[in-house]
Amino acid sequence: MITALITGANRSIGLETVKQLSKKGVFVYLGSRDLSKGEAVVKDLNEKGFQNIKAIQIDSTKPDIILAAKNTIESEQGKLDILINNAGISGTYPQTTSDVKIMEVREVFDTNFFGVISVTKAFLELLKKSDRPRISNITSGLGSLTLHSDPTWKYYNFKAISYVTSKAALNSFTIILAFELKDLNFKVNAIDPGYTATDFNHHSGPGSVESAASFIIKHTLTDDAAPTGQFFSNDIEDDSGISPW
Repeated sequence: MITALITGANRSIGLETVKQLSKKGVFVYLGSRDLSKGEAVVKDLNEKGFQNIKAIQIDSTKPDIILAAKNTIESEQGKLDILINNAGISGTYPQTTSDVKIMEVREVFDTNFFGVISVTKAFLELLKKSDRPRISNITSGLGSLTLHSDPTWKYYNFKAISYVTSKAALNSFTIILAFELKDLNFKVNAIDPGYTATDFNHHSGPGSVESAASFIIKHTLTDDAAPTGQFFSNDIEDDSGISPW
């Protein structure tokens, strides 16, 4: 059975991704910073007929908790096939250079960038034991430097120094990681689920969590011919879904 770990999975897009992967027969570790909240979500899912889901505590900013999660999955599964780095925060607003506090920028980077690196490093050993290891870094279209430089882009006027730069950094890490693992059977991609209505944005996005999760899974459960080191966005209208970096 394919085994997946999704961070930040007790609500919104992460939770919907858990549900859709479960329906596809994947065993999913539902990552949550608060284990009790994760266990409550899993209990509710079980009552609704979802199977092969287990809550696991993971906080991408806490090395000891990351290691404990890695040890648990190693002892129970022996390997990990899919890592979806979904956990992220937006930070406080306003986020202009003149107004933002440096500690607030650091806090966003700790989760959105450094945290992803920490989790990925911890689980690489287990992923290398998989026949088809997949790493999906959940990013945002707002992390595209090309689009942010285009005054005709529909989101051009949304500039947020903490969030936007953290996602741009995450995209850069994705390129580097994919290069480092290119001679193995890894597929490492940045995936933007699109502007989705979630608690994250006060439900202002036009997209649904169902569409967002489906898009993530489409570019995660891939075959050996699929690309690696790519940036896919659910907001890109052509069939490729490829976003400019």
